[in-house]
Amino acid sequence: MSEIRTLMRTHPRPGTVTWIGLRPARLAPINVVTQTKVTENGLKGDHYISGGPRAVTLIQAEHLAVIAALTQTDITPEMLRRNIVISGINLTAIRHGTLQIGTAQLKLTKPCAPCSRMERVIGPGGYNAMRGHGGWYAEVITPGLITEKDALTPVNAP
Repeated sequence: MSEIRTLMRTHPRPGTVTWIGLRPARLAPINVVTQTKVTENGLKGDHYISGGPRAVTLIQAEHLAVIAALTQTDITPEMLRRNIVISGINLTAIRHGTLQIGTAQLKLTKPCAPCSRMERVIGPGGYNAMRGHGGWYAEVITPGLITEKDALTPVNAP
């Protein structure tokens, strides 16, 4: 393996699941849970359960602080409507790789772009503050159970 490939597969530590939220319907309030069942098509109890490359959304806790700093607004995971907040590992460094979280495996597929609702939810500039900090979509590789405080480890990096 070349040095750059080795560097790209090396992470200082696993990440940790710090928050899980399910969106029961479009625009409905988020249900915060301590664990969730991952089915072939997404998270049980989440309205977006049609499978494919956008089945689950993840965001780094560290990006919530960046968005808050850019908007000078307190940011909560519920505001951003992502399913899983993780901390301690750079998701962008794992892009298109597979993650082990609890007993489930997810493959990061593409960055989550912010939607125009962020202007209303966060305030003026919310959309631009989230650009590049909106998290990642993932598809389900192996169904299982994800619990708050589970480790997130890369299974393979691209």
